[in-house]
Parts: sequence; C-alpha cells; structure tokens
Amino acid sequence: MPHVTVKHFPATLSPERSAALSAALTSAITEAFGCPDDVVSIALQPVPAEAWDEQVYQPEIAGRDSLLKQPRY
Repeated sequence: MPHVTVKHFPATLSPERSAALSAALTSAITEAFGCPDDVVSIALQPVPAEAWDEQVYQPEIAGRDSLLKQPRY
C-alpha cells in the first residue's frame, strides 16, 4: 500500500526519465500518505489512443466525482 497505475498513450521513457517519474510519484505519495517509500508500488500501463475512450475514459473517468483532477478534453 499504496499502489499507483499510470495509464498513458504509448511512449518510450529513457531509464533516466522512468527513474525521475518513479522518484517524483513516490515522493508525492509518501508525503501525502505518511508511509515509507518501500511500500509504494508504481505501474505504467500504455493504452493505444484509439482504445483510450473504451478502456480508460468511460470506465475510470467519465462521471466520476472521486477524481482528484479532472481532464479537460
């Protein structure tokens, strides 16, 4: 606990960018939840643009009032 999954359009991240993303997310999560960094897990899940609405937007974003940040698309 906690686990975060970042769904995104397919993109290649260099090892440096992946490490920086992991560090930034881990820092934000540990600060917010007051937990040690060794209990945080992070997954990246690429989703093709043509599948975004069906696989991500409709089931996880549309009509959800529990989102911390709403997209503007």
